[in-house]
Amino acid sequence: MTTTLLSPPYPIMNVIGASVSEAAPTGAHETRDIVLPNQTEHVSQIAVDIGGSLAKIVYFTSSADRKGGRLHFKKFETEKIDECIDYIAELVADSRHLMNNGQEQVLKATGGGSHLYYDKLSKRLPGIVVQKEDEMECLITGLNFFITEIPYEVFTYNEQLEENPMQFEETTQAIYPYLLVNIGSGVSILKVTGPDDFSRVSGTSLGGGTLWGLLSLLTEASTFDDMLEMSQKGDNRNVDLLVGDIYGSDYSKLGLKSTRIASSFGKVFKQGVRQSKDSFSHADISKSLLFMVSNNIGQIAYLNAKQHGLKRIYFGGCFIRGHPITMNTLSYAINFWSGGEIKALFLRHEGHLGATGAFLKHKPIRKARHSFSYSEDFRPDTASTPSGVYDVIEKTNLELRSEDAI
Repeated sequence: MTTTLLSPPYPIMNVIGASVSEAAPTGAHETRDIVLPNQTEHVSQIAVDIGGSLAKIVYFTSSADRKGGRLHFKKFETEKIDECIDYIAELVADSRHLMNNGQEQVLKATGGGSHLYYDKLSKRLPGIVVQKEDEMECLITGLNFFITEIPYEVFTYNEQLEENPMQFEETTQAIYPYLLVNIGSGVSILKVTGPDDFSRVSGTSLGGGTLWGLLSLLTEASTFDDMLEMSQKGDNRNVDLLVGDIYGSDYSKLGLKSTRIASSFGKVFKQGVRQSKDSFSHADISKSLLFMVSNNIGQIAYLNAKQHGLKRIYFGGCFIRGHPITMNTLSYAINFWSGGEIKALFLRHEGHLGATGAFLKHKPIRKARHSFSYSEDFRPDTASTPSGVYDVIEKTNLELRSEDAI
């Protein structure tokens, strides 16, 4: 499939000087705002990406003094779609007084739910123009925006670098080709070779919905974030059968360490007797399932990157949520299978690629060319925390300049 996307620089917003908000997050794994200090005009559109498990919203608010504004990111469980629509209605009402004469209010909608809930959105949001956008196009447009325009957005993750497991990538316009592995309820794998050229090359039904569904059956966790938190306290060695359990040591000839998982959940069925699920802690089960799904996704991603000769894999989707164990598992899998030749890349706003892409597809407001300049003493605090990596940059101390603004 070939399609035309919005190419950088992005005309919809003046992102000169964009930085991640210093405001404290409002909840576990909450995505930080992006500050747009030079966007002085009101932006009328709101965007929503409704997936099988989660609905993600992106919207803009102007500063009280009309100097710049912020991009905000919010999510709802899709089964609570009415709450999501109520929230959008409140945003619309709050911004109505900022509209210029004749300016229409638009809701850009993408994801499968943009079709499933189109009638409900139109009925519950009278006077709002609901415009559906292609899901895959929006994912790529959103990802390209974050890669090329937002500083300290893209990073690698390696827990062996104890002081700084997050290593940030520089923004660049030379981004093609790459592989996008979008992990939502299921997984879509996209090969992107240019701003207007991409194709879906693979995917798997074993994604975030799989993990969420199985953990709902096997544990008492009520939300996905609860499940991720629970997994951090678990020990998968109590559930998984390891290489060392079989050989008593490493299997050096094949390069397999004794700690490598030989069979996920292999210890549940032991000595011909099926163990009760009550015999295993919920935390151990959570960690085992997280490893199982993440390792499977990582291997499929590697195989596709290898097949298509790609060296950079971006992982997106709300499955990750800045969770250190998830990112390290995916990174380890890519590094192990590729022998260090292929790089696993993550984003601080990974769950909102589609919604951001839909947001950017509204009609242009102003054009701008962008450049960023940082002070010599800028050093992001990259110490990760148990609650995720969205909390890691507390102070940015940015010195920014704009060039050739139109």
